[in-house]
Amino acid sequence: MLGRSFARRFPAFTLVEILIVVVILGILASIVVPQFASATADAQRVGTYDQLQKIRKALAIYYVRSGNVYPNIVAGAGTWGEMIGADPYLREPPANMWVGGANAETIVINNVADAAYHQNYGWVWDPATGNVWAAGYDVNDEPLPRP
Repeated sequence: MLGRSFARRFPAFTLVEILIVVVILGILASIVVPQFASATADAQRVGTYDQLQKIRKALAIYYVRSGNVYPNIVAGAGTWGEMIGADPYLREPPANMWVGGANAETIVINNVADAAYHQNYGWVWDPATGNVWAAGYDVNDEPLPRP
């Protein structure tokens, strides 16, 4: 008697009901997990574009304030010259998160944006025109596909 009365008050789930819930949770997880996986790449893409816009604005301000002369930026790791540390310019060397790794702050001198994705450097600087591009991005500021 005690067993029946207990069962009426506290009904339990059957094995089939539990399996149905597990299957539904598995389906939901398979839908949500890939969206989180692409969120990292999206954040890197957007963060790099944001850094690029900050660099361009800082260069424009420097150009106007220094009498239409660009700063002395040389090739190398984070060598932004007088752009770093000055109050209205850049506080620290910007990092290209799309490229990532040890070369994310490295600058190269070139007169054209990248044609393919790589991880050799983070920024492309053209001292003749004052153009700057993010490495791994094309001339239209679109990220190039990773291999």
